[in-house]
Amino acid sequence: MANRMTVAGLSLSAAAFIGLVISEGFTPTATIPVKGDRPTVGFGSTYHINDRPVKLGDTVTPINALQIAKAHISKDETRFRQSLIGAELNQAEYDLYIDWVYQYGIGRWLKSPMRVHVLNGEYRKACDALLLPQYRTVAGFDCSTPGNKRCYGVWTRAQDRHRQCVNSLEALQ
Repeated sequence: MANRMTVAGLSLSAAAFIGLVISEGFTPTATIPVKGDRPTVGFGSTYHINDRPVKLGDTVTPINALQIAKAHISKDETRFRQSLIGAELNQAEYDLYIDWVYQYGIGRWLKSPMRVHVLNGEYRKACDALLLPQYRTVAGFDCSTPGNKRCYGVWTRAQDRHRQCVNSLEALQ
């Protein structure tokens, strides 16, 4: 599992998909998860399966929420793979970057330093970029502020991704 292969040959593992939906948590009625964020429903979905934006008050069943999350991830994976033509990742790296894309969006991935570092084979720099300030703030608030009740989960999730990324590098040695 630790060996790298071209990104074109990878897809999100079932274990990573389960981890993603667990970390997102399920909400049957659309809410704003963090002050300044967009409304989400199900497992953190900001869009319905038909690409309609989620609005406050929208509802979803657990099964539909899984279908929405899977459809969203499938679309993002296609664009993710296209953004890394010729690049290589191992399964763990691929899974954590797709988890990142699910949280922050494919548009941010396309402009991210992680993408550039992966394309250049700078895997440790790509891991370290997961902790950059722009990925630990929500609506201008620094989620890494100790003890905050507003968005501390954003920071702990970034730290978990970074730890997994570094561990995947060590598994290659």
